[in-house]
Amino acid sequence: MSTNVFVAGVGMIPFKKPGTSETYDVMGEQAIRLALADAGLDYSDIQQAYAGYVYGDSTCGQKALYRVGMTGIPVLNVNNNCATGSSALFLARQAVQSGAVDCALAFGFEQMNPGSLKSVWTDRPGALERANTLVDELVGMPDMPNAIRQFAGAGRAHMEKYGTKLETFAKIRAKASQHAARNPLAVFRNIVSSDEVMAAPMLWDGVLTRLMACPPTCGSAAAIVVSEAFAKKHGLRTDVMIAGQALATDTPSTYDSRDMIRVVGFDVTRLAAKIAYEQAGIEPYDINVIELHDCFAQNELLTYEALGLCPEGGAEMLVSDGDNTYGGQWVVNPSGGLLSKGHPLGATGLAQCYELTHQLRGTAEQRQVEGARIAVQHNLGLGGAGVVTVFKKN
Repeated sequence: MSTNVFVAGVGMIPFKKPGTSETYDVMGEQAIRLALADAGLDYSDIQQAYAGYVYGDSTCGQKALYRVGMTGIPVLNVNNNCATGSSALFLARQAVQSGAVDCALAFGFEQMNPGSLKSVWTDRPGALERANTLVDELVGMPDMPNAIRQFAGAGRAHMEKYGTKLETFAKIRAKASQHAARNPLAVFRNIVSSDEVMAAPMLWDGVLTRLMACPPTCGSAAAIVVSEAFAKKHGLRTDVMIAGQALATDTPSTYDSRDMIRVVGFDVTRLAAKIAYEQAGIEPYDINVIELHDCFAQNELLTYEALGLCPEGGAEMLVSDGDNTYGGQWVVNPSGGLLSKGHPLGATGLAQCYELTHQLRGTAEQRQVEGARIAVQHNLGLGGAGVVTVFKKN
């Protein structure tokens, strides 16, 4: 990356349960205004905008943005499944780094319904048709929601291959609740113990309890990225730099391996991480704090290995050693992650950016990771897309 790109401002509203939030356009407006205020910019300073959402009609981004202003700038609507927010950030960063613009806005929102994810369209081939056909063969359980079959199926594969215990996933979920208790923007702030996670209703006997899955959530978040020249001209902060970023999609191994761990994006994550680490000139042990895509506790464990924090099969030891929380090698999901902070699909990646920006600024309050200088963000969407971003304290 030859041109430095900085995060000048971030904004995020409290995440809420479906049915208790404002409408998507109001949420989007609120997050954008918070990011503008944080950066100390007017909306007229924004030169391009990228709006991320999954469940909404075309040009919903304009609907939200027009509540802030109408300046005629290019507005692009982005949908990359659960990696949508980070994909919007990827495009905004790319626009600034390329020199096309000096100041770009990425924002995301989601107004979700209760219950498991499902397709809106039933009269055409589904985007996950190939993956779900393989899940039918490897997992079965056709009456179970697809997200559970996918990620719990991958967790079961890890249990069978490496002897990973269900209690290890429970520890990950309990850790998320302990972190979220310090986050006023998280949808769930109640602390649960590993025993309580294990005692929750089983969604898949011996494989997944209800508390190991993230909740459907409504919310919005935004980030403004700028060039160094623009920051100097306008007196903006340059303390958080995007040092590396990669968006990867599936390779043949996703399906050809016939391995549920690969089906849910392990190799996508590993590829994106390799590229982003090389761009930033870092190794996994250089990282201080991580926000990763824990849509299920099982996926958090798989992602430890995909990000290179430990060898394949070594994640259970990482959890047992406490290397995923305060006092350990890394603090993973200090925000509470998707499991406790919530997962409004289009906003999730930008909420991760919000958390890590505050961590590197040293303004994360009770969640602050002491001495944080390098942060990594991981956002995953099946179908597929994986975005890994490396932030450095400048």
